[in-house]
Amino acid sequence: MKLLATLTTAALLAVTAVSGFAADEKAAEAKVEPKKAAKPDLVKGEASFTAVCAACHGADGNSGTPANPKLAQQHPEYLVKELQDFKSGKRNNAIMKGFATALSDDDMKNIAYWVTAKKAKPGFAKDKELVALGERIYRGGIADRQVAACAGCHSPNGAGIPSQYPRLSGQHADYTAAQLTSFRDGGRKNSPQMTDVAAKLNDREIKAVADYIAGLR
Repeated sequence: MKLLATLTTAALLAVTAVSGFAADEKAAEAKVEPKKAAKPDLVKGEASFTAVCAACHGADGNSGTPANPKLAQQHPEYLVKELQDFKSGKRNNAIMKGFATALSDDDMKNIAYWVTAKKAKPGFAKDKELVALGERIYRGGIADRQVAACAGCHSPNGAGIPSQYPRLSGQHADYTAAQLTSFRDGGRKNSPQMTDVAAKLNDREIKAVADYIAGLR
């Protein structure tokens, strides 16, 4: 009887071990195969952009109104982040919050990837007296005030760095100047790095660097 009990116990332990191994194997397989993120739906993105965004940002993302930014050829990750910030209130703009609140994460991704695939139209610097100052700040910063060069993050030609720093090349000077002023004065708070930079710039310097950026290509 003792021998039978011992054999039975051994058999139960073996079954338990096999079951445990199978469970561990399934868990390992689950970890190896993570859920893939859905690809953006560009057809839906175009439809949403046309219905919601085109009136202010242009049919192809090239806004014709200096107060509204060009979105064409921007980095999609940046646009998604800004839309999320508008929705959460991290970036304060009553008009954009109203639009962004109605969008799901998928809507934001669809819109961002559609409009950023459009080619941006070049802009032009207009203030000859300030463009040289703007170039110095953009490319070299202001050493005595520890102002970093814009080119360090946004690249020498204004193309930016995907998923980290936005494209600036050809952006409307009025829009860029308004954002730098808002960062400086505390109206826009969703980028501590930009708040720190803008805090050290005066109105003339902001206008100069914004005008220079408009002509970058």
